[in-house]
Amino acid sequence: MLVLTRKLGESIAIDDHIKIVVVQIKGKQVRLGIKAPKETKIHREEVYQAIQDQNTEASQSTPADLARLNEDFGKK
Repeated sequence: MLVLTRKLGESIAIDDHIKIVVVQIKGKQVRLGIKAPKETKIHREEVYQAIQDQNTEASQSTPADLARLNEDFGKK
């Protein structure tokens, strides 16, 4: 892991397309701004993990599970 120290207004460049900027420091919180191409997916870690968990569950579903979901969805 690379660990860097940045001050307010300073940034970090990742490749040629992503820039992370320190936009606010308030107590123990640091607000970051991220400039990246629109096709780049950016999530908070807990959201990313929830997406991964849902994808794993979906990939382990049986055809019967999917049929049941489709039936339930059609009733709404």
